[in-house]
Amino acid sequence: VRAAVRNSGYHLPTVSATVNLAPADRRKEGPAFELPIALGLLQAMASFQVTVPGRYAAVGELALDGRVRPVNGCLSMALRARSEGLDGLIVPMDNAREAGVVTGLDVIPVNHLTEAIGFLCGSQPLQPVRLDVDRLFHESRSYNVDLAEVQGQHHVKRALEVAAAGAHNVLMIGPPGAGKSMMAQRLCTILPGLHLEESLETTRIYSVCGQLEPGQSLMAVRPFRCPHHSVSNAGLVGGGTHPRPGEISLAHHGVLFLDELPEFARSSLESLRQPLESGRVTISRVQMTVTYPAEFMLVAAMNPCPCGHFTDPRRQCRCSPRQIENYRRRISGPLLDRIDIHVDVPPLEYRDLAASRPGEPSAAVRERVVPARERQLARFDGQPFFTNARMQHRHVKEHCPLDDDGQLLLR
Repeated sequence: VRAAVRNSGYHLPTVSATVNLAPADRRKEGPAFELPIALGLLQAMASFQVTVPGRYAAVGELALDGRVRPVNGCLSMALRARSEGLDGLIVPMDNAREAGVVTGLDVIPVNHLTEAIGFLCGSQPLQPVRLDVDRLFHESRSYNVDLAEVQGQHHVKRALEVAAAGAHNVLMIGPPGAGKSMMAQRLCTILPGLHLEESLETTRIYSVCGQLEPGQSLMAVRPFRCPHHSVSNAGLVGGGTHPRPGEISLAHHGVLFLDELPEFARSSLESLRQPLESGRVTISRVQMTVTYPAEFMLVAAMNPCPCGHFTDPRRQCRCSPRQIENYRRRISGPLLDRIDIHVDVPPLEYRDLAASRPGEPSAAVRERVVPARERQLARFDGQPFFTNARMQHRHVKEHCPLDDDGQLLLR
């Protein structure tokens, strides 16, 4: 801070200065305080007088030459500034589009410490960021993959459609090369589009983690996360010395795809049980306890055996019955109970691979999924959930009563 102030043409005395960051019981970390600390010190020394009307806050990292660098979590800071009744927020230029989606708050982008000072003292008028949020939101809603690219596997695609309609978790079991990963990657394309509030929630998580693209304002499409099976428990559900969101939170309002499910650490898989039930994950540390949102669809894929060819009629399986049993026992029963749809994915026939006729496009499937979601929204009006997958026992008894034939079938 001292070097940035000096290189911006201002002088700080050589004596030490004490900066109080209140409230004291909340942990502070990161470089976002550097710009407000510099502004506070200079104002306390009467280096400039604030004349701009209204209440403004500032966030940003300072380079040694006084340039203002971007920080993580700027969207959350802008939302908090609005909730605190502030009139505006001074942000780094690279965070302008991210914070600019918050309505009812003047977001002032600056490139340098001197620009922030000039704005506050009235010598350098700066215009707040004005974004057409609705236009930006709808223009960015596109995918570069489509379900029509998947040849064959019609019953598996039907299972994914049912899963998308009710937000059900899915487990696909089949040999390598059957198209499990390809279909999972296209599940987001048949889900209903994000609402603006859902987009803001997801964008806040990516902003805090520093995973927004430069200049990106909103996450307009549902996230698809595919962590490697070597991911740590903290990387999957969140954690660390200073807790950070994990993959399940980065998949909030989207899809979490776990390929080669039995290869994941048992402890990591078991840690998914509570978030799958509640839609959030709570991380407790000595210094703090944080809760992150984690409302996602789980899509998992696995081979039927260690070699992968147990159900393949064209290739011979080399695994013993004990090896197959041990392989499948890596996934606990309680976790499997939380996966509503289990579907076998057979190996593709040559005629399916050679077919020139494209499959049904994602847009056509989505046109059937959206009305199903709308019916659920009306059915669960007033409830804290709005999809079939979130129903509890009493809701199942109320909305899905079985007649005599249905009960006989389940016996």
